[in-house]
Amino acid sequence: MAKVQRECVQDIHSTDPRDDKKRIEYAKGGLLKASRLLWIKGDPGKGKTMLICGIIDELQQLIAKTGLVSYFFSVLRGLLFLLVSQQPLLIAYVWKKYDHAGKTMFEDANAWVALTEIFTDVLRDPSLNATYLIIDALDECVTDLLKLLAFVVKHSSESSRVKWIISSRNWLDIEEQLERAGHKVRLSLELNAESVSTAVRTFIEQKHLASNANDTFLWVALVCQSLEMTAKRNVLKKLNLFPPRLDSLYKRMMQQISKLDDAELCKQVLASIALVYRPITLKELVALVEQLGEIVDDKELREIIGLCGSFLILRENTIYFGSEVFLSGRQDVHHTIVARSLEIMSRTLQRDMYGLKALGYPIDDIKQPDSDPLATSRYSCVYWIDHLCDWNPSSSAKYEIDLQDGGAVDSFLRQQYLYWLEALSVCKSMSQGVVSIAKLEVFMQWYASALLFSPTRSLIRSLFKREELNWITIAPAMEEKWSACLQTLEGHSGSVNSVVFSPDSTRLASGSSDKTVKIWDASSGACLSTLKGHSSIVYLVVFSPDSTRLASGSSDKTVKIWDASSGACLSTLKGHSSIVYSVVFSPDSTRLASGSWDNMVKTWDASSGACLLTLKGHSDCVCSVVFSPDSTRLASGSSDKTVKIWDASSGACLSTLKGHSSIVYSVVFSPDLTRLASGSSDKTVKIWDASSGACLSTLKGDSSIVYLVVFSPDSSRLASGSYDATVKIWDASSGACLSTLKGHSDCVYLVVFSPDSTRLASGSSDKTTLEGHSGSVNSVVFSPDSTRLASGSSDNTVKIWDASSGAYLLTLMGHSDSVYSVVFSPDSTRLASGSYDRTDYQGLGISSDCMWITYDSENVLWLPSEYQSSRFIVSKNRIGIGTSHGRRPGDQHKYTVWICHSEASSTPCGFATSASSN
Repeated sequence: MAKVQRECVQDIHSTDPRDDKKRIEYAKGGLLKASRLLWIKGDPGKGKTMLICGIIDELQQLIAKTGLVSYFFSVLRGLLFLLVSQQPLLIAYVWKKYDHAGKTMFEDANAWVALTEIFTDVLRDPSLNATYLIIDALDECVTDLLKLLAFVVKHSSESSRVKWIISSRNWLDIEEQLERAGHKVRLSLELNAESVSTAVRTFIEQKHLASNANDTFLWVALVCQSLEMTAKRNVLKKLNLFPPRLDSLYKRMMQQISKLDDAELCKQVLASIALVYRPITLKELVALVEQLGEIVDDKELREIIGLCGSFLILRENTIYFGSEVFLSGRQDVHHTIVARSLEIMSRTLQRDMYGLKALGYPIDDIKQPDSDPLATSRYSCVYWIDHLCDWNPSSSAKYEIDLQDGGAVDSFLRQQYLYWLEALSVCKSMSQGVVSIAKLEVFMQWYASALLFSPTRSLIRSLFKREELNWITIAPAMEEKWSACLQTLEGHSGSVNSVVFSPDSTRLASGSSDKTVKIWDASSGACLSTLKGHSSIVYLVVFSPDSTRLASGSSDKTVKIWDASSGACLSTLKGHSSIVYSVVFSPDSTRLASGSWDNMVKTWDASSGACLLTLKGHSDCVCSVVFSPDSTRLASGSSDKTVKIWDASSGACLSTLKGHSSIVYSVVFSPDLTRLASGSSDKTVKIWDASSGACLSTLKGDSSIVYLVVFSPDSSRLASGSYDATVKIWDASSGACLSTLKGHSDCVYLVVFSPDSTRLASGSSDKTTLEGHSGSVNSVVFSPDSTRLASGSSDNTVKIWDASSGAYLLTLMGHSDSVYSVVFSPDSTRLASGSYDRTDYQGLGISSDCMWITYDSENVLWLPSEYQSSRFIVSKNRIGIGTSHGRRPGDQHKYTVWICHSEASSTPCGFATSASSN
């Protein structure tokens, strides 16, 4: 830059805005680099200026090479200075006027006109990079404020390359002017109070921790809390009395409590609060600490909490733990909480606690009454079993009697069990209750529906026979014992098309025709997330191998990637122009591949959702897509009769495997990466060299379509399932047919090897996989430990078999329509099934959704899915229901009919006390 131009730049500014920024940061205590909040307007002292400093730093990092950041804290002149400093060629617009008027141009009465004309020319320069113009403290502009506002409004709408960030106080005249801007975002500090408080706390903590708290945030919080009630004149003196380290501070706080008259009571309160699993209310605390029962005045209770000092925080009658208590004697405290919980629940729990007077009252319509009968026992209802499990009886021999027959726990379960379940339901904590009950190995049921549909010899039915309904005159025949069904996951309103366990066995995902994906807790059955976003049927769901993400493919032509923990949609992968029929994660979880009826395969970045590659080459629908085990290659099978192998990084087509004369339905890499197999409707299986693409073998023998091929885990054998009702096992090296497995009488859709490669299972439409199904077999899978086999059928059941002997082990009933998907959890302990019954339980009258027996249009008896049916008849005061489930043990009849009877003088809502069973 020429000397005279440098002088021009020097004369533009009165001070360098960069130096001003440093000065302001220093004066206000320093900038926290992590600040990321945007405050446009707010009252004095709220931190607007320091925020602007943070924004400037962030923008300078983000656009260091491609854009400009110009900022000043009161006048337009500073903006122009920085623009010219960052893009020197812009000095030409300044020079045109400066060459004639010199420095006085920026100082005389016409300075505003000159500056705005220069600025306008600069902003309209076609070479101007993306620019951010930042003005702080707009309200402090002494002269020409309205002119400046008009200038900003005008130019904020002229160019998409220029963006303005402004801070000011809540002044009406500023707001009126800025309202005229067409494209604006207004962020109010007062409307973001929580964020402001967080920023202020962060600033305070940083300043004090550095010198006083040995890098411990909690020290600052405790000291500040202790100083809240201290007069200003005494703050510094009291501050000096606090020991410098956190452990010393804890010790001092406990010493102060020990000197109180209520020291023992405070310690009991602290012990209970230290071990509870959520913040509890004052009333819940009274229930857990016996000595507090003598205090009836809330004011006194608050005083006790106050005596506990900074350890406890009381907000709106809820007690929060302010800091950690190093508690001894935890086992005794857990036992005390259990004992007090059982006592308070036994006193407060009873039938119909909320006085609903109806069996079918929707849970979402229940409102907590002002005088809540569960106010004292709500915490105990949900968490007493957790405390019981955390208590070690061996450490407290004097309490062992509580766990014996006739002890406190046994007595509570025998007398209050159903009332406790009702309380859990009212508290909307059933899923937590399921987990708790599982810990005690007790299966959960409930009166009315629960008793009616519980096994005839179950403990719960015998204990609560008095609660059964006497208006059920012919009851459904029930098994003697509980079935193996652990959970029925309700929620989908359409058929369940896909179900899969997460690789870590903690969650389950399901995709449905209702356009949603649901993620479930595999232990409790609680629905963790309902993933909405697809606009059409969800055909498949798949977890990433690392269990962190979930992908779903839909007929809406998209793939969605979801956060498997939060349920948030991370990416919507758009690009396909037809149904997405196949989705698979790469084994290393970094990529995703999708195959579509638009003839294309696409690969995507599993983190960002960016389309990495579009693999074109197929001339018809892509029916199957699979990654190689090492994630380096991708294979696709198509209706165009070919298999293509692609480089998963570059997208290059490495090989086009021609030879099939019809649709390729299935492709699979061998686990050892050396071969690829394909099955086709041309009745053949082909084995290919995965590197060269050469056809190694053409396996002939099937007399019809080959729907699928699968390698054994040890890569030594290959199995194919065919429309000719056979399964063939081939030597994967020589191509020789080792066995033809006959016995099916219809097409074989499913073939699976056991994980140890020693056994094979097949599923067919002939209803004869092993023996037992009365409908076509739609899904079959080995357990990961190779000991069992599960099959799902159109007879609405899942069957489990011994994988070695083929012996039938269990029939899992519960679905009311065809079962199309079964899958074991990776640890082999659980099984999930998906069905067209929607797992949406259907029901004198039947509700429109078939889920309830109704009386006078009110729900009175809920029906489990296997007993829900639209086939019913009402005759005066009787209703007969027919279901297509032979539920009576050993009974081969296809239909079960059962009858409900209501006398004219009574209604089912009267909570009958007896029932007859068939």
